[in-house]
Amino acid sequence: MTGEQIHNGATPADTEVTMTQLVLPTDTNTLGNLLGGRLLYWVDIVAALAATRLVRKHVATVSLESMDFRLPVGKGEMVMLTARVIWTGRTSLKVRVVVTAENMFTGVVVHTNTALLTFVAMDEGGRPCQVSQIRPATEEDITYYNEAQAKYEKSK
Repeated sequence: MTGEQIHNGATPADTEVTMTQLVLPTDTNTLGNLLGGRLLYWVDIVAALAATRLVRKHVATVSLESMDFRLPVGKGEMVMLTARVIWTGRTSLKVRVVVTAENMFTGVVVHTNTALLTFVAMDEGGRPCQVSQIRPATEEDITYYNEAQAKYEKSK
């Protein structure tokens, strides 16, 4: 689906963005592992790109709802961050980011992190505005959508 075709009824797959980074020495702590703050920075960027792909407007991060640190990522590993919009409200949307790391010498790929972020779409004046609605297409999409809707209903 091209950028012009994204509109109401887009599926989470239509919003998917993958960003790839190499973990350099300046990205690591004294143990040689990726700094959590650097990863959060990358997560916020890729999530905002997915959100923007759906709404075609500026978006602002409202919250980092969760960030699971499962495994460390070492210096020299390739990090792939894949973001998808999983839920839309009236002006807000939720984006799920899955992070994997690949050891460039062994080829082993592991799931290292998962994050959930909420964004709000902004008009040209910086005010919240209505977003295009996402249409879950797979069982996994429906599960994530329903979980996000339940959290939204509970927070009202």
